[in-house]
Amino acid sequence: MTYPHLFSPGTIGNVTIHNRIVMPPMEVGMANFDGTPSEQLTAYYEERARNGLGLLITGVARVNELHGAAHPRQLAMSHDRHIEPFSHMVERVHRYGTKVFCQLHHPGRQNFGLMIGSWLVSEMIGRLWPGYWKLFVKIGPWAKKLGDRGWTLPVVGPSAVVCTYENQRTRALMHFEIKNLVRDFIRAAKRVQRSGADGVELHAAHGYLIQQFLSPYTNRRTDEYGGSLDNRMRFLLDIIRGIRVECGPTFPIMVRVSVDEYYRCIGKPGCGIELDEGVEIARRLEQAGIDAIDVSSAGYETMNYWLEPISYEPGWRKNLAQTVKNAVTIPVLAANLIRSAEQAEEQLAQGIQDFVCLGRPYLADASWASKVSQEAEGDIRRCISCLWCFESLIANAVIAQPAECAVNPRLGREQETAIPLKNGEGRIVAIIGAGPAGLAAAEVLGLRGFKPVILEKNAEVGGQLQVANKPPKKEKITWCFNDLASAARKNGTEIRFETTATREAVQALNPYAVIVATGGVATRPPIVGADLPNVSTYTEILKGSVKVSGKHVAVIGAGLTGLETAEKLAEDGNQIVLVEMLVKIGQDALPQCVDDVVSRLAAHNPTIITSHKLVQVKPGTIVLEHVRSKQRREQPVDHVVLALGVQSNDVLAQQLRPYFPKLYTVGDARKVGRIAHAIRDGFDTAWNLQ
Repeated sequence: MTYPHLFSPGTIGNVTIHNRIVMPPMEVGMANFDGTPSEQLTAYYEERARNGLGLLITGVARVNELHGAAHPRQLAMSHDRHIEPFSHMVERVHRYGTKVFCQLHHPGRQNFGLMIGSWLVSEMIGRLWPGYWKLFVKIGPWAKKLGDRGWTLPVVGPSAVVCTYENQRTRALMHFEIKNLVRDFIRAAKRVQRSGADGVELHAAHGYLIQQFLSPYTNRRTDEYGGSLDNRMRFLLDIIRGIRVECGPTFPIMVRVSVDEYYRCIGKPGCGIELDEGVEIARRLEQAGIDAIDVSSAGYETMNYWLEPISYEPGWRKNLAQTVKNAVTIPVLAANLIRSAEQAEEQLAQGIQDFVCLGRPYLADASWASKVSQEAEGDIRRCISCLWCFESLIANAVIAQPAECAVNPRLGREQETAIPLKNGEGRIVAIIGAGPAGLAAAEVLGLRGFKPVILEKNAEVGGQLQVANKPPKKEKITWCFNDLASAARKNGTEIRFETTATREAVQALNPYAVIVATGGVATRPPIVGADLPNVSTYTEILKGSVKVSGKHVAVIGAGLTGLETAEKLAEDGNQIVLVEMLVKIGQDALPQCVDDVVSRLAAHNPTIITSHKLVQVKPGTIVLEHVRSKQRREQPVDHVVLALGVQSNDVLAQQLRPYFPKLYTVGDARKVGRIAHAIRDGFDTAWNLQ
C-alpha cells in the first residue's frame, strides 16, 4: 500500500473507522425544508461512502428552530420527527462501512435576521401546506432585502456584538435562553443516538454560537457565562455533561474548535482566541471527556484564515493541529488545506494529526479515497480553492438551490448523472476549443461512446484559463484544465493542436455534431484614444504579449480581474492607478477573494480612483469623468490597461451554423460566465446530446 497511514484503521471513542479519511461538515443546501435528509442529500453522501470514505460528518444540523436555523435547506435535529428520516440516510451510508457523525450547530450572531422567528412559522406552514415552499422560493430574494435593511428581528449571541461580515442587528441571549439552548443541544444529541448514527460533533468553530461563548471578543457577559475562561467554557461544558448523562459514557462526542481566531491578522491584535488559549480549551475539553477534537480556526470576520482562497499554500496552518496534538491524548482531526494524498500521508506520518479532513476536495471528487487506494491519483479532480462552493451557497440559499462546485458539475446531481447514455457508437463530434467547456464536453462524449475530436488553435489546452492562471498565486487554476484534459484523453478524446477550425477542416471530419467552445475576448469599448499604442487589454498583459515595467500604469476596471492584473503589473515594477466606475473596488466579486488580492496589492501603494469612468486616452494622460457630477479630470499615466470584462466570441459559431444542423455553442462563447458555468455548460450539452 502506497499510503499505509492514510489507509490504516483508527478509532474515535468506541467507533472504529476503516481509514483516516474524513469528509468534514460542509453545508451544501440539499436537505428538505423540514430539516430531513432529501434524496438529493442522501445520494450526495452515499456516493462518497460508496467510494471508500472512512468517516462522514454531516453538514450543520440545527438544534433550535426559533433563532437557530441558518439555511432553508439544512439538516435539523430539533424534533423527534427528524429521527426516522435521518436514520434512513444513516443506513444507506452504513452499507459501505462509512461511519456517520452528525454536527450540531447554532449560528448565533453569524445569521440573517430573515431567519429569526420567521423560519419557525415557515417550517410549520410548509409541513401543513407543501405548496408553500414554491411561494417561499419566489419571495426569498425580496425577503432577504428586508433583512439587509434591518427590518427583521435581531440575531442572537452571548453579547450584542455585531458580526461585521453579516452586519445584522444583534442582541444578547437572556439567561433562561442560554439554559434552553443547552437543553436543545442535549436533546438533539439524543436524537442522533436514537437514529443509529455513530456520534455527534459540536460546532464550536468558525465563529458560530459556541465559539462566540468561548471567545473574549464576542463574549462580553458579566454573569457566570462570561469573563474568565472557566465561565466562557461553561455553555459548552454544560452541553457535554448533559450529553453524557442522556447518551451514556460510550456515545462518541467530538468538538470542532477554532483554536486561533486570527483577529491580529485583520488589524485587531490581542482580540479573541489565540493559539495558547485555544490549546488550553482543547485540554479542558479532553478533561471533560470528549472523544476527539477537530482542530480548525477563525470565524466569519477572519474567514480567509479558515476557508482559504486560492493563494494559500496547502498545509499552511498545520501548526495548529500539531500544537493541539502535543497537548492532548485524544484523536485530533484537522483539514489543514490538504490537497494531495502525499500531503495527507505525510501529515499523518509526522504525527501532526490522527485523521485528515478533506472538505472541498470531496466536493470536487466523490471518488477521492477510491482513486488513491487504487493508485489512480492522476484521475482525481482537484479542488482549486476558488471558493465558488461558498459563493454559490450564499447566492443559492434564498432560492433554495444547493451549493455548486466549479470543477465538478455532478455535485448535487449524483443520481441523475450516475449513468451516461452510451449510444455514441464511435460517431465523431467535433469540438472547437480546448478550454474548460470544450474539455468538459469531450470527457462526457467519450463516456457516452462518441469519438470527440478537439480542434485547438493554440499549442496547449486551457483556453482563457491560460490567462486566468497568470496573476500572482493563481497557479492552482492550472490544475483545473490539466485535470479536465486528462479526463478527456482518458475517455478517448483526440486533441489537434495548432489547428484552425475552418469550415473545410470541420467538414473533413464528417461530424455527427459540432460543439463550439471558442470562449470570449476582452472587452475593448469605443473610447477615444483606445487604439493608441500605449493601450492594451488585461489578456495581453497576463499572456505576456505586451510587457510593461517601470511605468505609471492605469488599470481601468477594478473588479477581481483588474485587481489581479494590477498586482501582476505592480510585481513587474510599475506604479498602479486603479480606476473604477463603482463606489468601491471589487464590489461585484466575493469579498474573500477581493480581500486576498487587495491585502497584497496594498503593499505597492496603488492610487485608487472610484466613481469615475474613462472617457479618453491621450499620449501621457487619461481623461476621467465622475459618474454622478460629470466633472472631468486628467490623470498622468504612461500606459493604460483595459480590464472591463469579457464578451462572447461566437463569430465562428455563426459562420458554421448554416452548414451543421447539430451545432451547439457552450461556455463563454454562448454566455460569459465563470469557470463553473463553462464546465457545467460543456458537461450538460454533451450529456443531453441527442
